[in-house]
Amino acid sequence: MADLFWLSDEQWAVIEPFLPRNQPGPERKDDRRIISGILHVITAGCRWCDCPDTYGPSTTVYNRFNRWSRRGFWRAMLAALAKAGWAGDAAALDSTYVRAHRSAHGGKGGLARRPSARRAAARRPRSTRSPTSSVAPASFC
Repeated sequence: MADLFWLSDEQWAVIEPFLPRNQPGPERKDDRRIISGILHVITAGCRWCDCPDTYGPSTTVYNRFNRWSRRGFWRAMLAALAKAGWAGDAAALDSTYVRAHRSAHGGKGGLARRPSARRAAARRPRSTRSPTSSVAPASFC
């Protein structure tokens, strides 16, 4: 498990003050493990369900990410990291990382021009009836 991502003590000291405290409900999983799992999923580009169990249950990792996103935790944390000098000012994004829906590029073969119904009716038929169709029995049973 040496290839897994873990927050350093310095990084954790910057992030920890932004975490919610005294939340009602059952005892929480270790926040440091969960945040490390979230960062692993984001940097590895894997699905949430493929998050290693070392970080905790994948549903917990996803739910914590989703809940904290709605509450603005990530925005505040990134601002704090930038202020502490941990986050860079610029980022580069290559087009190989941008995913588009499979229908975003258009249909198969691009736009096809179809003739009007009048022209299609005036043309010679593209298919003809098989000469053996009248010879074959109507029922095969």
